[in-house]
Amino acid sequence: MSPQLVPLHRSLLSLRLLGLALLLCTLDARAADFSVERATTRLVDGVYKLDAQIDYRLSQTAADALENGVPLTMEVHVQVRNAGAWIWQEDEADYRLRDVIRYHALSGLYDVVNLDSGGRRNFVTREAALAALGEINGLRLIEAKRLNPDDTYLVELKAELDIEALPLPLRPLAYLSSSWKLSSGWLSWRLTP
Repeated sequence: MSPQLVPLHRSLLSLRLLGLALLLCTLDARAADFSVERATTRLVDGVYKLDAQIDYRLSQTAADALENGVPLTMEVHVQVRNAGAWIWQEDEADYRLRDVIRYHALSGLYDVVNLDSGGRRNFVTREAALAALGEINGLRLIEAKRLNPDDTYLVELKAELDIEALPLPLRPLAYLSSSWKLSSGWLSWRLTP
């Protein structure tokens, strides 16, 4: 092999490795995402309540960060809107539920903390912690008397990893990498009083 072809061969190998790394990051991001498995509203004593199950599938990057002590903040955004409302009109109800999951290497436990109530639960496995984190039972949405019986409303729900809550040194990487952009997207369903 001539000496001029060796640098070209190495640069082609470097490009192939870079391409493989990008492909793996893309596959990592596709395999991981959040999804709302079920979401229902029910009327209990004049109040509409929400039950939902969210499947939190972390990317390998986010899972590795969690295992190395980086706390991850999950945010569930829930809205109740009049179906005919313009975009600038106020929502009938708007909630942001925030929970943090972190791993404690010394105890080997996963800690889930609700940032609104301060409630704390511990789990032996990451899967159990994420499953418990994804359960929403009986969330008080809105009183039925606040809704016009002649109108139709939309309940909208979205779960996502809050990149802004990551430690500051990780944020620039998280903004640029698809493996940190974990979200269920919006799920909407009708609510007719």
